[in-house]
This record gives sequence, C-alpha cells and structure tokens, in this order.
Amino acid sequence: MKTILAAYSGALKGTGSSILSALQDLSVAVWPCRSKMEKHLQVISVLQWVLSFLVLGAACTVLLIYMFCTDCWLIAAMYTAWLIMDWNTPKQGGRRSSWVRNWTVWTYFRDYFPVRLIKTHNLLPNRNYIFGYHPHGIFCFGAFCNFGTEATGFSKKFPGIKPSLATLAGNFCMPVMRDYLMSGGICPVNKNSINYLLSRNGTGNAVVIVVGGAAESLQCAPGVNSVTLKNRKGFVRLALQKGADLVPVYSFGENDVYKQVFFEERTYWRYLQKRFQKILGFAPCLFHGCGLFFGDSCGIVPYGKPITTIVGEPITVPKIEDPTDEMVDLYHTMYIKSLECLFDKYKTRCGLKESDVLYIQ
Repeated sequence: MKTILAAYSGALKGTGSSILSALQDLSVAVWPCRSKMEKHLQVISVLQWVLSFLVLGAACTVLLIYMFCTDCWLIAAMYTAWLIMDWNTPKQGGRRSSWVRNWTVWTYFRDYFPVRLIKTHNLLPNRNYIFGYHPHGIFCFGAFCNFGTEATGFSKKFPGIKPSLATLAGNFCMPVMRDYLMSGGICPVNKNSINYLLSRNGTGNAVVIVVGGAAESLQCAPGVNSVTLKNRKGFVRLALQKGADLVPVYSFGENDVYKQVFFEERTYWRYLQKRFQKILGFAPCLFHGCGLFFGDSCGIVPYGKPITTIVGEPITVPKIEDPTDEMVDLYHTMYIKSLECLFDKYKTRCGLKESDVLYIQ
C-alpha cells in the first residue's frame, strides 16, 4: 500500500513540475509579444503628437467652417461664441490640466526615445525663472516631454515650480488645438503671455523658451551641436525686467531624431524657407525619420534616439525695469558661458566625445 502511495505521490510531483515548466515556457513565449505591443504603443504615442502638431489645428478649423454649412451650424456657432469669449485665456496663464499632463500615453512617448530629465541644482519656489531650451530640433520632443507633461517627473524633481513651455502664438488661434496645448501648460511665446506668468501669477513659475526658434531648426541634423544664441538677447532683457533667474537647458540627442535635407544658400527653396520663417514664425523643413511599419524605410516617425535634457544652474538676475544694453550684454555673456560649461560637463556622459564642442551662432 505504501509503495502505491509513494508512486502516486511521485506522479503528482511529476505532473506539478510539468505544469510549472509549461507555464514558464508560456510566459517566455508571451513576453516577446508583450514587448512588441509596448513598442507599437510607443510609436503610436509619438506619432499622434507629430500629427497633432502638423494637422490638428488646420483640420479642426476646416471642420468648424464646414459645420456652418450643415445642420450642425448651431453647435459650430456656440463653439465659435465661446472661442471669442475665451480668446485671451492663453495669454493669462492658460488652462493647465494635471489629468492631461499625467496621461499614460506620455510614458509611452517618453520610453520610445527614451527621454530623460537630469536635475543639477535646486530651484527655489519663491523665485520665477526663464529656462532657455537648446537646441530646437525639428519638433522639440525633449522640451514637450519634460515640460509639457509629467512623464519625466518634473514636479517631483522641482517641487513648487510650475513649467510653462512657450510656443508659436498662432497655434492658439486654431480651435481644439489651442485647448490641447493649454491643457499641457503650454503658452504663447509673446510678451503679454510671458509678462503675465512672470509678474501676475505669483512665484514658482518657469517659462521655457526655445531660444533658437525656427532659425535653429533649419540647422539641425544628427551629430550637429550648434545653437542660435549669439544675437538672441530678448529673453535676457525680459529676465532683467521681471527679475526672473535665467536657467540654461540643453537636450543631448534632440537633433538626432530626424534627418533633414539642407538647401544651399541663395537657392529658391532656401529663400522660401526664410520667407516662411519671417512671415509665419516657423520654417518648413524637409525631413524624414523611419517608417511606421519598417524601421529601415523613410517616414515621419522619429528615430528612437536617446534624448537627455540637462537643467543647469540658475543665474540670479536682479530686477531692473529699464536695463541698459551693457547690462543685457553682461548677463547674456554669463548665460552663454553657463550653457557652454553645462555642455562640456555632460557631453561624454551623453554619448559625445571629449573633443566635441558647442558652436554658438
């Protein structure tokens, strides 16, 4: 009898081991599928932002006009009336949504590249700040992920500081698009909006300005480490007028996510780019990334290159209502030196060579 029970027990143990082994094999088989699914979600999260930036505003504008010609004209009229009443909201701090900033989609967005935010110094909540973000790249992926969402944990790393990423004011004239941007804490890059944030919205505000703008986007390419800054002094004058500390920010890898087609100076296409830049505030770039389904094909999906954003040491700025040109030049020079030191200190940690230098144009 004991022999039979021992044999039966051994059979059960063998069966249990077989089941456990089968479950382990199943988890190994399922894991690659899960990893592949996460990669697809990452691509979709990035692609939706690219398409939103490129076509959402124009598409919603056309749809609103079309609705006036249909039975839905009353809805269009009501929305237009509300739009007129709400017109100045972007200039007055916007309509930030913590819920939108914490969407799960932004974690997939972050992990696609991936994007990292590195804090080097504490920022005091009883001060206001102007962050100078460099370089522009094509779509400012690092700037948006770090300061337009909470995917990289800005609020936890800088408690008491509220970031507001400044972008083209024209984006806030388009229906739906304006609300989408405001929900992330994004504001127009104009004097009225920035003045409000730095003087009428209390302290602990950090306005993030992509200093190089459209001109810098025309120069970006993989491996290029140059910023348009030499003659950009308006943000320094504004910092002096408001007594807001200057903070240099550099994103390693921002220029590596797209490849751009460059046109020679004095060519027709280059002329058109500069005219668009002067009239509309942005320059149409001819660029490409990888394809949606095949990584070795061309498309609008950016390459999955790491973007590491370093927030440097704040430069304490006095409040001077009417700063002289000499004072502006002094703090502008201090800012450039601080940015160069930031670049040199972190370049090897972010994959660059010791011999790489930052070119100031």
